[in-house]
Parts: sequence; C-alpha cells; structure tokens
Amino acid sequence: DLETHLRRCQQLSVTVLTDHQDLKNTELKTILNSTAPQQYRIRAKLRTYKPQKLYQSIKLHCSKCNSLQEVPDGDDFDLILRGAAATAPNPELHNTSWYNSVMWTTQDQNQRKIAIHFVKHDEMLQQPEDTLLMVEGGTLKEVWKLTKRFKCVIPVRSTEDHLELLDLSAPFLLQGNIKYYGCKQCSTPKPIVSLSPIAAEQRPSWESSEIAQALGIEPLQYVFVMKFTLVDGTGALNAYLFDY
Repeated sequence: DLETHLRRCQQLSVTVLTDHQDLKNTELKTILNSTAPQQYRIRAKLRTYKPQKLYQSIKLHCSKCNSLQEVPDGDDFDLILRGAAATAPNPELHNTSWYNSVMWTTQDQNQRKIAIHFVKHDEMLQQPEDTLLMVEGGTLKEVWKLTKRFKCVIPVRSTEDHLELLDLSAPFLLQGNIKYYGCKQCSTPKPIVSLSPIAAEQRPSWESSEIAQALGIEPLQYVFVMKFTLVDGTGALNAYLFDY
C-alpha cells in the first residue's frame, strides 16, 4: 500500500521522484532560488511525509471559497442526529403531494418519535434502489440501515412550516456509504420542498450535484492532501500533493 511504499522511499538513500528523462537533474538549492513556475527533474531523498496516517490525508474542499477542512467523524454526526431527535416530527408536514410519511415511536426508554418521508414519482412509490427519502429523529445506526436499502437518504428536522436540513456539520445527503457535505460559508440552505420539482421529472436521477443545487448547497469535494519534504544535500524542498 501507499504507506508501506512511502516508508521504503524514506529508507532508500536516493529516490527518483520524477520521470522527465529529457531534463538534467537540478539541485534543490537552484530550485529554491528560482522563480516559479519552472519544470525540473530532481533526484532527492524523502525525509518526511505528513500526515503519518493515510486516512488523515482525506479532507473536504470547497471549490468556491477554496477552504479545506477535516472530514467530520461519525460521533459528530451522531450528536447532531440526537440533538435533532429531541424535537418531535411535526405531523402537519406529513403525506404531501410529493411524499408519503410513516411515523412510529421507539420501544426504548426515551420513546423517540421517528418519521420517514418517501418521495413519490407519478403518485407512486418507486423501488427502494431508486427512492429518495427524508428521515427525522433517527440515530446514526438507524440512518445507516436506511442507506443500505434506499438510494438516497436526507436527514431532516421539521419546523412549524417545513422540513429543513440539519446543521451543515452533518451530511446533507447519504448515498450508500458516501456522506456528502456542504460548505457552511458558501451555502444558503433552502427548505426540503425545493426538491419537489425534481420529483416531478419524468425520470428523477437523484444525482448529488442536482440535489445540492436544488437545496442551495455548495458541495464540498473529498480531496487527497499530503506534504513531502525532499532533501538532496543542497537544500530541503516541501512538495504538496492535492488531488480529487
């Protein structure tokens, strides 16, 4: 794997890091004293790389404001879900022209109320693998169970007037095992009813980008970020890897 390969690179006395055979090797000292952009071929040793754990290399990037942030962990999401579950679903928002609603009370000590709203197409419910649904009051475990069965899951809460997204620290959409996040700075979240025009389409695809646009969300993209420190005896150069 990549971590093992990087450690081997550190152990080798010299590592060839680029493959431009038409260029002569250039010392890092010369590169550091040059004006960018230039193209060089170097021969150097990998002294250090960060982060040390490969999973920490995955970040969330906003292409609009160019911000970079850590991927929230499951505990953060669970806390947001539990906080939203403290407010019971509003029955007046159930069973509209574009979704059917089901609500039940859990048998545990808290007797939590959970509501699931299944989006309809041509007045009919679609097959689970084609269905988008909104869930209120679910725990992290319950939400993940739904993502295994249905195409799209959107965690929501209800106000007096409409269903709305949770805090954008939580994903605005889940598809399979992928969590989609929105930029807090660049997004202007709209009520969930903004999805109804998509539901009215002949064949709604429920693509994440389409859902984000309808809901006023500027989506964050998962990126791979690493920092390498290269040395060749004449100087040290920091190299950054940033890729989707």
